[in-house]
Amino acid sequence: MQRLTLTDAIGGLLLIVTMIARGIYEWGGGNAFLNVSMVSSVAALALFAAHIPWSRRVFLIIGIVLTMIALVVLPDGRRAITEAVMLVSFITGFFAALTTLRSAALTSAPIVRTGEFLASQPPGRRYLALTAGGGLFGLILMYGAIQLLGGLAAQSVTSEPNPERRRHRLRRMLVAIQRGFIATLPWSPLAFSMAISTQLIPGATWAGAVLPCAVSGVILVCIGWAMDSIFKPRISGPAATFDPPDGTWLRRLMPLLTLLLVIGAVTLGLHLGTGVRVVGVVMIVVPVIAVLWMGEQDVLNHHRHPVLHVAGRARDYAMTELPGNRSEIVLLAMAGFIGSLGAALLSPVIVSSGIDLSSVPAPVVLLVLFWTIPLAGQFGMNPILSVSLLAPLLPAPAEIGAAPAAFIVAITGGWALSGATSPYTASTLLIAQYGKVSASHVGLRWNGGYALTCGVVLSVWVLIALKLL
Repeated sequence: MQRLTLTDAIGGLLLIVTMIARGIYEWGGGNAFLNVSMVSSVAALALFAAHIPWSRRVFLIIGIVLTMIALVVLPDGRRAITEAVMLVSFITGFFAALTTLRSAALTSAPIVRTGEFLASQPPGRRYLALTAGGGLFGLILMYGAIQLLGGLAAQSVTSEPNPERRRHRLRRMLVAIQRGFIATLPWSPLAFSMAISTQLIPGATWAGAVLPCAVSGVILVCIGWAMDSIFKPRISGPAATFDPPDGTWLRRLMPLLTLLLVIGAVTLGLHLGTGVRVVGVVMIVVPVIAVLWMGEQDVLNHHRHPVLHVAGRARDYAMTELPGNRSEIVLLAMAGFIGSLGAALLSPVIVSSGIDLSSVPAPVVLLVLFWTIPLAGQFGMNPILSVSLLAPLLPAPAEIGAAPAAFIVAITGGWALSGATSPYTASTLLIAQYGKVSASHVGLRWNGGYALTCGVVLSVWVLIALKLL
């Protein structure tokens, strides 16, 4: 466990300020709130800098170097830096909002029982159960879904006496969880893929892109299930017996489904009723739901002082849990900053070279964008970095006759493939940890064929979406 200091606690409080200020700005607050969110997010990163690994500190150093270069080289360097810091405030505020829900979920007994129910399904239903679990839990827990279900999967195979069967069963369970998780990345309003891409593509909205992006999610799930069924290993010898888990599917899944329906209904209702962007609604609504959920847990557990206890949990979240994610926060925030500022530095170079990207056919632009994201992931580029670097360099959708939603389909589809294959993403690293193999083994051996198949089918879908939208 990471050792937390006073500066980490202050950094966590600053991120709460970022979340609130940026949320108010998204709801129509003045530029003063945007400025507060920018200052507080940068201050938080500065406080975290002393207590993160060098692998993360390097991102801060690169950001500082790019800032100095931008001030010297660009005539509007201050504007480019400001836009990059705006993206930092958005990423850190959005992360702080989403992890409030994870904090509440991990202490919910019904949610934990749901995970146990899914992980203990018999072989015929196990893959789809864990894929559904990876997706549903991923919506509220982010990478915590892999930690929860992955731990349960690793525990469940211990009763299998055959080492070969145990190894194959664990692999199939883990990739089912991971593929279910990445299948939410193309369409979920709670995913960074959708939040960042709609932030960077002019005219793009979640409401306008969610349906074609949901098709991408269905493709990822169906191909995963089909390949698991077709290439299921045949192992001789008797298998361990399975006792069916107690309870019906509806009863076990009801707490999770109810939570998701509440979040979805409130978010969509406020988005349609107020016109506020979905990410702005999420930044305010999700923390409120998380606090209410904590209170509900205390009431059901007959806690003597639920209000005081929830207040204490909120304090612990801000000063302990949130700064406990400091390495991931710095990585995500600086990936966005480096990508945004890097795009500003590259743009004049592209213009001076005479390259006119608006003359490139739209299908070529979208397919190159789609494939670049997972390929860049093989070389250590976080999807946030590659997308924030590439998107500003591309022509506006209208310039090449494409709908903004078609760009979102391409970006989020490529982002999902990166989540399955890149040895540097959290999803692949966590699966590797539970599978006791390297992250490269997970990305290329376990998911390589799956990713190539999905890549081909999703490429076709990107072209179809380009024509339909």
